[in-house]
Amino acid sequence: MQLFTRSARQWASRPLAEESVQAFQATRAATGIRGLLAHDSYLFNVAALDVALRDRSVRELIGELERCERLGIPYLVTHPGAHCGAGEDAGLATAARALGEVLVACRGFRATLALENTAGQGTQIGYRFAHLGRLAAETRDGDRLRVCLDTQHAFAAGYDLRSRAGYARAMDELDAEVGIRKLVAFHLNDAKRELGVRVDRHEHIGRGTMGLDAFRRLVRDPRFRGLPMCIETPKGDDLAEDRENLAVLRSLL
Repeated sequence: MQLFTRSARQWASRPLAEESVQAFQATRAATGIRGLLAHDSYLFNVAALDVALRDRSVRELIGELERCERLGIPYLVTHPGAHCGAGEDAGLATAARALGEVLVACRGFRATLALENTAGQGTQIGYRFAHLGRLAAETRDGDRLRVCLDTQHAFAAGYDLRSRAGYARAMDELDAEVGIRKLVAFHLNDAKRELGVRVDRHEHIGRGTMGLDAFRRLVRDPRFRGLPMCIETPKGDDLAEDRENLAVLRSLL
């Protein structure tokens, strides 16, 4: 299960009350849900050219990681950011410095950051596995960084997961650049658009341009057994689409 510990679309957030933390832990125990992820705010940009936005993003990201620590959520999924015209090299360098500040401020935490690969839309960095590898290498305390792989983002970035050979190439590249052992979670989403278009548009499982083979291969991959896999497919009011998507994924096992 993936959740937000605060509003994802505004900067303001209320501190976590101790009674809320206790209620969360009690509910978690009652439901038996073990695989938990949090996703950070959509407003953050640790690669920002604007220093004020970059610094504010660092402060708020530290706050989000502190919330995860209190709630016992092991991974905070975060996007590497967008360079906003400074260029990918500058954006990656800025993001590495910023992520290092976050990790140093949160030394001793059980909770850590899981970088999510992006679709490469606009000036986003992190759409190539080499970007994630560079961030892990150049970030202070970067050995604590982990990875959350989004299937739609990977497909949009040009990783063709549909064929056996394409899937193998993508996973080999991820292992070479980052290390498979650092992969801790997945976002399972089909794609509305074609391979390599660098557009972030999710579709229901099996109804998009990726098809079912990629998901069948992934959910059966023994290397990823036990890792949390969450859907971010289009939502309706009654969660019927979620039930359908999960049923399709389970049928592939």
